[in-house]
Amino acid sequence: MADEQADSETARRATAIAEEHLHFEGPLLPILHAVQHELGCVPEDAIRAIAKVLNLGRAEVHGTMTFYPDYRSEPGGAHTLKLCRAEACQSMGADAVADAARAALGIDFHETTSDGALTLEPVYCLGLCACAPAAMLDHEVHGRVTAESVVALAEGASA
Repeated sequence: MADEQADSETARRATAIAEEHLHFEGPLLPILHAVQHELGCVPEDAIRAIAKVLNLGRAEVHGTMTFYPDYRSEPGGAHTLKLCRAEACQSMGADAVADAARAALGIDFHETTSDGALTLEPVYCLGLCACAPAAMLDHEVHGRVTAESVVALAEGASA
């Protein structure tokens, strides 16, 4: 019963957010952004509510949400560590950096540590190609990261 109440509250809040954004031309992305900002993710109940308000199919809303890597259907961690996976970074050792981060955190990309402290995400360019490999912790970019330095970043965020 508590889950049903939470689901209906999620749908009510998503509906209200969607209705607040109807004045935008092409309101779907601003709605998804606002829902994720408020709820921490875009759960299935929110997708149904958004689709209903915009008179779209759930598949269209879900497809749009899953196309963009920054939207998530499950809550993320308190911090987000993004590791660049683009060619410049890969050529400078990004695979070893990613392997070290995954091993130290005990998670893979798109996963969150069990304590909810950190989510690990791949990103396909941070614009620091000259300082590859690159990482971003929350909104702070770091260039020339090593396996050791990215593990230290992750552990600092988890502390």
